Amino acid sequence: MSTVLVTGGSRGIGRAICVSFAKAGYDIAFCYQKDEEGARQTQELIEREGSGASVFRCDVSDERQVGEMFSSVFGLEVLVNNAGVASYGLIQDMPLSEWNRVFSVNMTGAFLCTRAAIPKLRARGGCIVNVASMWGEVGASCEAAYSASKAALIGFTKAAAKELGPAGIRVNAVSCGMIETEMNARFSAREKAAFTDTIPSGRQGTAEEAAAAVRFLAESKYITGEILRVNGGAVI
Repeated sequence: MSTVLVTGGSRGIGRAICVSFAKAGYDIAFCYQKDEEGARQTQELIEREGSGASVFRCDVSDERQVGEMFSSVFGLEVLVNNAGVASYGLIQDMPLSEWNRVFSVNMTGAFLCTRAAIPKLRARGGCIVNVASMWGEVGASCEAAYSASKAALIGFTKAAAKELGPAGIRVNAVSCGMIETEMNARFSAREKAAFTDTIPSGRQGTAEEAAAAVRFLAESKYITGEILRVNGGAVI
């Protein structure tokens, strides 16, 4: 049986990705860092679809923890680097520790998981899908660390696609716009409406729509190095 490993699978886009692949018949492995109850709920949703679920508590920025997780994952065919954290505030007020925290999860975590996955994916001709953001393409005021980390992830995706292609491993990314998740819960209804009024779709996206894009890239055998925009037309 083929296994999909999703980082940050306890809620939001990560949970939707787990469920989407479970519906397609994959076994699912996913990790979380803090949300134990959310992880339990994701596991129940996966098992409800008749798929196996392996759950790991793992800080993706910790090399040792990542290594231990991958040593317990078998049949890996798809890695989804979804784990991410946001940060809001002015550049002039940002402590270096906060900048490092964002990069350690959003970018270093993707690097560590990709590196650990390569031997397993090479054996099965597997693929990697990274979850990036439109802010990595155009930047967002008061989200410099998040924007920069997602821009780095986009660059990493393209470099990895070139490097790993000869090994039979495809690497792509989805670049998400405003998706209805807890990460955007800090914005008021008025702020969300002001943003959605500026985009052609006129609404936020759903976690399920982002998950569908991830699965499309995972299952499209002749696509690699692609950054697929899922943003309702916010960036054209």
